[in-house]
Amino acid sequence: MSLKIGRLLGIPVRLHYTLILAVLLISWTLAVGYLPPEYPGLSSATYWLIGVFGAVVLFASVLLHELMHSYVAKRNGLPVRRIVLFIFGGVSEIEEEPKEAGLEFKVAVVGPLTSFMLALVLWLFQNVARAFGANVVIFAPLEYGTYINVLLGGFNLLPAFPLDGGRILRAGIWRWKKNLVQATRIATRVGVILSYFLIFWGFISIIEGVFIGGLWFILIGWFLKNGADSSYKQTIISEALAGVSVSDIMAREVHTVDPNVSIKDVVETHFTKHKHGGFPVVKDSKLLGLVTLQDLRKISSQKWQEAKVSDVMTPFEKLECVSPQELAVDALMKMSRHDVGRLPVCENEKLVGIVTRSDLLHAIRIRTELRGR
Repeated sequence: MSLKIGRLLGIPVRLHYTLILAVLLISWTLAVGYLPPEYPGLSSATYWLIGVFGAVVLFASVLLHELMHSYVAKRNGLPVRRIVLFIFGGVSEIEEEPKEAGLEFKVAVVGPLTSFMLALVLWLFQNVARAFGANVVIFAPLEYGTYINVLLGGFNLLPAFPLDGGRILRAGIWRWKKNLVQATRIATRVGVILSYFLIFWGFISIIEGVFIGGLWFILIGWFLKNGADSSYKQTIISEALAGVSVSDIMAREVHTVDPNVSIKDVVETHFTKHKHGGFPVVKDSKLLGLVTLQDLRKISSQKWQEAKVSDVMTPFEKLECVSPQELAVDALMKMSRHDVGRLPVCENEKLVGIVTRSDLLHAIRIRTELRGR
């Protein structure tokens, strides 16, 4: 669950609800732990005010870091769905893998470079603020921003996939081995090893009494582990479906439903006899909509005899459809993005087939096994 706050460089930016918790945790960590030794003698309210400003500087820095990833990707033809800021920082949702190692390197390296450049700019600003005798509330967040951007850039250069450093490592192995899957496998293993190290270090820190710092290490390690696994799976899927179009795997013989049939009839003739969770609604060869089990729940079963399919179906205007020429991997992403299990395949609003998540998973399994052999 996230909130859209606008667009930057044409890219949607959203804030995940966990960002609120992150801002509170970081503000508290700064106000209670970091700031009092650095700037002794200030009031509790001042420490908290600087802490909040510091948290804002941190996430603004993360946003700029991710924005540059997305900008370079978009400039090089990679579709960017959005940027999401959340408790562990931010993520640029780039919908396709780079087609070559050079582009992978370019998209990855721009993030840390942006962080280091931002650290230099904030360092200059905080020195100017000090020189002009600015209040501590002004220069302290700038100083914290300098340190945190150096750490952000350095941390992201760790060779742990899917961090930027892991992607740079993958780009190097990819250029050397000429094999994206093999490069991803190696980079993922390095990332998993580092994630376990961070989790272990977090537990050690907690045992030694550094609870908050240890908890952050554990959470970041867990996040890296999941990120490495999911990125590897995404690469395997993209490679397995490379060059495969929707027409190669779609079902051409489709059980369709007339819009004027009663819900009771369609349950008896379709849903109970065929192992499908939804059926296209067609009249005179034209696709009018889709009726699913979820649609049937909109109306009480006592009214199924009187109600028609057209009363509950999802109309064509609200459907997600694909063309036979579209890539299968794009169809899978569309299913994932809209949380649906099937997509009608249409040409000029006429139904020519249907592709399901099962069709795609079967194609992935077959091609992965054949390539493995």
